[in-house]
Amino acid sequence: MPVQYKDYYEILGVPRSAGDGDIKKAFRKLAREYHPDVAKDKKKAEEKFKELNEAYEVLGDPEKRKKYDQLGANWKSGAEFRPPPGWEGFGGGQTFHGRGQSGDEFEFRFGGTGFSDFFEQLFGSMGGRRGGFGRFSNFEEPAAAERGRDIEGDIMVTLEEAMHGAVRTVNVRHTVGRSVKTEAHQVKIPPGVTEGQRLRIAGRGEAGSGGGAAGDLYLRVRLARHPDFEVEDHHLVYEAELAPWEAVLGTNLSVPALDGRVNIRIPPGTQTGQKLRVRGRGLPDRNGGHGDLMVVTRVVVPAKISDSEKKLWEQLARESKFNPRI
Repeated sequence: MPVQYKDYYEILGVPRSAGDGDIKKAFRKLAREYHPDVAKDKKKAEEKFKELNEAYEVLGDPEKRKKYDQLGANWKSGAEFRPPPGWEGFGGGQTFHGRGQSGDEFEFRFGGTGFSDFFEQLFGSMGGRRGGFGRFSNFEEPAAAERGRDIEGDIMVTLEEAMHGAVRTVNVRHTVGRSVKTEAHQVKIPPGVTEGQRLRIAGRGEAGSGGGAAGDLYLRVRLARHPDFEVEDHHLVYEAELAPWEAVLGTNLSVPALDGRVNIRIPPGTQTGQKLRVRGRGLPDRNGGHGDLMVVTRVVVPAKISDSEKKLWEQLARESKFNPRI
């Protein structure tokens, strides 16, 4: 089935030769601009944020980027695109075909999960860092009067949804033979969901045979990338950039958290890679508590300095007895 080609480089505004650092920087800049929590047009921003997330999911992952680049640079964004037949770079995506227990051919297709059809056709069933999409959870041939098989899909969940919980609408289109039925399901995303966690919707999988019960629908959580945070279990990790004098002298710093900002004290003599923990400002856990906000410091030196600044650095070099190699 043809879908619209997406130019992920164009979406992030970077050339195809861009390095990993440039891609990450572009994503962070745009994701902050279009984050639904700060944008005026929240609906438009939400769609753009998902698009940016999808682009970074591909270009920020070396394996996915390599597969994507194999398509070549001659595609036009929005043009009709059909996967090359049998090409191993494609995983089959969010549409799953097979033969039902009655012998009829069937198809399950998902919508409203946060991923485009183009992404799912390329990477849906490849596995890797975040798992596949649109597959059955068991592949054995069912016997008569048996329960229907479960179906699985992925759902993109923002960190804000993981923090506070949410209710999302997911559409599942069932095609059995010539019969087509689309069902809309309200999916409750509980606070504290984690990467790879499965959300179960009972009885919405494949129909059973001979009066058997229907299978279940499972949606695997895939946490959306965030411009400020990485996720480690229930902890949020934020990289704080420090000027050299801030690291040497110490400073007070305001850093973001999902539920507002927090002030922290940077002690004198702070080194790059040092971790400062703010307890309880991470994601919820299953025990009713919260993970922590981990602030990781990175000392950044100025790339360009004025003549007067250069004189001050030269004076410091003459007077300081510090030698990092001793």
